[in-house]
Amino acid sequence: MFRTGPPSHTLLRPPLLQILLLLLVQAVGRGLGRASPAGGPLEDVVIERYHIPKACPREVQMGDFVRYHYNGTFEDGKKFDSSYDRSTSVAIVVGVGRLITGMDRGLMGMCVNERRRLVVPPHLGYGSIGVAGLIPPDATLYFDVVLLDVWNQGDTVQVSTLLRPPHCPRMVQESDFVRYHYNGTLLDGTAFDTSYSRGGTYDTYVGSGWLIKGMDQGLLGMCPGERRKIIIPPFLAYGEKGYGTVIPPQASLVFHVLLIDVHNPKDTVQLETLDLPPGCVRRAMAGDFMRYHYNGSLMDGSLFDSSYSRNHTYNTYVGQGYIIPGMDQGLQGSCMGERRRITIPPHLAYGENGTGDKIPGSAVLVFDVHVIDFHNPADPVEIKTLSRPPEICNETAKAGDFVRYHYNCSLLDGTKLFSSHDYGAPQEATLGANKVIEGLDRGLQGMCAGERRQLVVPPHLAHGESGARGVPGSAVLLFEVELVSREEGLPEGYLFVWHEDPPANLFEDLDLNKDGEVPQEEFSTFIKAQVTEGKGRLMPGQDPEKTIGDMFQNQDRNQDGKITLEELKLKSDEDQERVHEEL
Repeated sequence: MFRTGPPSHTLLRPPLLQILLLLLVQAVGRGLGRASPAGGPLEDVVIERYHIPKACPREVQMGDFVRYHYNGTFEDGKKFDSSYDRSTSVAIVVGVGRLITGMDRGLMGMCVNERRRLVVPPHLGYGSIGVAGLIPPDATLYFDVVLLDVWNQGDTVQVSTLLRPPHCPRMVQESDFVRYHYNGTLLDGTAFDTSYSRGGTYDTYVGSGWLIKGMDQGLLGMCPGERRKIIIPPFLAYGEKGYGTVIPPQASLVFHVLLIDVHNPKDTVQLETLDLPPGCVRRAMAGDFMRYHYNGSLMDGSLFDSSYSRNHTYNTYVGQGYIIPGMDQGLQGSCMGERRRITIPPHLAYGENGTGDKIPGSAVLVFDVHVIDFHNPADPVEIKTLSRPPEICNETAKAGDFVRYHYNCSLLDGTKLFSSHDYGAPQEATLGANKVIEGLDRGLQGMCAGERRQLVVPPHLAHGESGARGVPGSAVLLFEVELVSREEGLPEGYLFVWHEDPPANLFEDLDLNKDGEVPQEEFSTFIKAQVTEGKGRLMPGQDPEKTIGDMFQNQDRNQDGKITLEELKLKSDEDQERVHEEL
């Protein structure tokens, strides 16, 4: 179309001498009433719009720059020129005298992808002069035209929002780093590139010269997850040179863009509290061990990991480098039971390389976190008194005491684990005898009968890293306990103690029938009488018959079913003999 041979003059304005001659011929032609294809004179261009697209956002106006393809024929159908034969569309400004008048008029009002048939009379084409060797004088010209592109030097980037997510944590600004998918087409819909075919996003900085100017402008203000249609005129794209074989010169570009995420190298971790339970008395700090659930997603909402899918919390130390730096920062300051959203830029996550097949390079990560509990290896049992009996309490539970208590045990997120009420009877234990977990043992000491307490027991004073049946590893336990009763215990190794000194003639008192020997029945009768009269007490929390039986077996040295004077010895005397032997 723009070469130097005859085809280059098909639609271009003729030289000055031709113009003068053409004006003369046109005047004579009009006077002679030259015949039209319908049999009468053809005064103007005849336009047949045989394909009109459904959408026509703009029509060609005078001064617009257009790109189009055409076939040019004579009345008998013989072709004299075609842009298709040169595999190059025509790119030119209309309405400013660069085309023959008939083409200038015939292109006006066209839409992109519209097809027209133009019948151009000689006086609006090449008149009585024609083009030597190509177009004879007084030739009526027939053109089949399809419009591919239209733009104007006054155009700007056109942005249409197709989908905007309800939540927009931030919008694209200059110097941001973005990751996005796109489909790129020419204005007529011809595809020239797509990120989807490469299996990865297009990643780049905005406003730093890495993109064509129109895309730099079109991405500004976008939210992650937003979809936009961006139309870029050629002078803000690849201009007169185009790009390779896919983008012709002077081509407007259309991009359908989906923004995946955006961050800035200066970004820090962003925190958003979603739910904060009341009564937060302590916040997590570096060195704490935390159990939490999370959903991890990319900024566009794509889920890449979830602790819930494994039905197990993520357990780790905070602030000690065991997790990505952004999560280390984002978890500190949280409360037990808190739900928070932690948005982490790539340089505080997995950087430019990403990890695995689910977290791409330069990805912003969004974690929705539910803090289940946390503790520090130095934490003691936390004790909170809920209620105390109205009467004065002079004696409280201590190590060695036998206690009965009711309890409810749960995790800090409210998950119920155990309850003595399920068994219909209080729990029984001797304090300080390793019969219950250490934290509960400590929490029961110092209680009055009838008192209610809340105990928070860290794992190292409960079931540790391994947990127990029904109790997760490293779980902080919450107890609500009520002390029902307490009995003073016995020294270690004792089954019975006297409240005062034992009888001076113990064997005689035991030998009820005075026959010089004490069978188990006499022994049992005597001990029960001492307990009834308040002179002594048995070890609490055990079957009295069994305890008395054990006592008798200890005294029946030769196991003949009776105790003699020689066999009977108090435990205190035995202890003294043992010390003497050791000395």
